[in-house]
Amino acid sequence: MQTIKDACSTVSEKVKEMTSGASHEANKETAKDSSNTIGTRAGAAVDAAKDKVEESGHAASKEVHKQKATH
Repeated sequence: MQTIKDACSTVSEKVKEMTSGASHEANKETAKDSSNTIGTRAGAAVDAAKDKVEESGHAASKEVHKQKATH
């Protein structure tokens, strides 16, 4: 039963990782767009950095659950 929970958690973390990655890319593009105001660009840059940290965290959690599910 625990193996099933870990497998489901692995999938969940993968989805969260992909969502954070997509948000990171969108915020990065907003930050680079010179037609946006400085405030918008700065906010998007900060959000992109946060998204990258979240993406890495979800990737690490995914690996932990994946290892638990295989052992």
